[in-house]
Amino acid sequence: MSFLDKLKNKTQKAMGQGKEEAGRQTGDRSMEAEGRRDQAAGGTKQVGEKAKDAAQEARRTFGTGS
Repeated sequence: MSFLDKLKNKTQKAMGQGKEEAGRQTGDRSMEAEGRRDQAAGGTKQVGEKAKDAAQEARRTFGTGS
């Protein structure tokens, strides 16, 4: 996972937390839900990138099989 991807995903999660809290404080259920969606999307992207990293590491460790 590139550093930039990690940063984007963490930023999306953090912004989602901020939106969720702002929505909670103001009683805006739509903003609160949007914040939860942003957090979930950022987390999902991080999991996908970590899986890619693990696959690349496995290829480096065990070779490509060719």
